[in-house]
Amino acid sequence: MTDLEKKGQQIAARARTARENSGLTQGQAAKKLGIPRPSLTESEAGRRKISAAELTEMAALYGVSVSWLACEGAAQSDPDRDRIELAARDLAKLKKEDLESVIQLVKSIGGRGKR
Repeated sequence: MTDLEKKGQQIAARARTARENSGLTQGQAAKKLGIPRPSLTESEAGRRKISAAELTEMAALYGVSVSWLACEGAAQSDPDRDRIELAARDLAKLKKEDLESVIQLVKSIGGRGKR
């Protein structure tokens, strides 16, 4: 696999992760993007290249930056890290008291494995 093909796979994985994090099904996202659902399915599987225009529309729809979707500055994509980054963006939108509650919950869950 060439570097360009690897980058395409990384972009496809991030597009899927961002869509899922936004709570949209492939059908819903395809409709909002104005593309056929099978085209989105193929794009997310890495079997179809995502155009620059589609990447821009996906970024806006999913609430992420084009540079994040395009994996700029990322040596390789890590699905777990991508999900954490997206969750952090959602956390940043919470009210301070809600954020504190979430932080305490995460700390309590994280402490379970240390027992």
